[in-house]
Amino acid sequence: MNRGHRLRGSLLWAAAAVVALLLVLPIVYLASVSLKSPDDVLSGHFFPASLNWQNWPAAFAVAPLRLYITNSVLASLLSGLVTLAITLPAVFAIYRLEIARTWLPQLVLGSFLAPPVVAMLPLFYLLKFIGLINTVPGLALIYGLMNVPVALWLLAPFVAQVPREIEEAARLDGANTFGTFRHVVLPLVSHGAAATYLIVVILAYNEFLLASALTFNEGARTLTVGISLFQGERLQNFGQMAAASLAGVIPIYVLALIAQRWLVDGLTAGSVKG
Repeated sequence: MNRGHRLRGSLLWAAAAVVALLLVLPIVYLASVSLKSPDDVLSGHFFPASLNWQNWPAAFAVAPLRLYITNSVLASLLSGLVTLAITLPAVFAIYRLEIARTWLPQLVLGSFLAPPVVAMLPLFYLLKFIGLINTVPGLALIYGLMNVPVALWLLAPFVAQVPREIEEAARLDGANTFGTFRHVVLPLVSHGAAATYLIVVILAYNEFLLASALTFNEGARTLTVGISLFQGERLQNFGQMAAASLAGVIPIYVLALIAQRWLVDGLTAGSVKG
């Protein structure tokens, strides 16, 4: 029995090591490319023949990377707030008040299956009409609306797990529908809301298509669009692009690392039936 347990433990550790290697390998390769010269990149070798540290200062010199990263961070953080502001009341209305529960969730989730390019023209004119075209708040609004289906799908299990007895007790104490939602439901789904917020923030931070179509100058440009513009006269500066990409990974990695406990706790709680 002990030998079987040891063998099973060894296999689990080996599997975990393989998964960790697969996850870390792209970052290691990106770091390697960021230290290569253009000729070294074309050679196809995994590690650089010589360390070309100039790619890092050059990447920040040829493009306003700090501004791009700031725009991406602001747009994604604001969009997460927009998403939760829309989705939390909607999930409560659907799954606790039984409003349009038979068809609205399917309609919202179905809209997520459509390619984003379908909505490009309406979104462009919407932002132009409200005066937010080519702005970070405009991108935050679009990202916030775009991620509502994802947030609805993630938050539904948390709200469904809230015991109805607690809501009934709150109503007996004189709480109205809004008071029940604010003082009873929201505290109980806070872990799920935090996990959902982090996920939609990451999705918004990585978005490229809408950012490229709805921003036209450096003042509102995000990191994903800025990296795509790293081009030389004859070939792309892959070393500088890799340095810029690695610099862009750092903020979202730090956020995920700091909030890792809330993310894991929230998603784990959502997978257990109350």
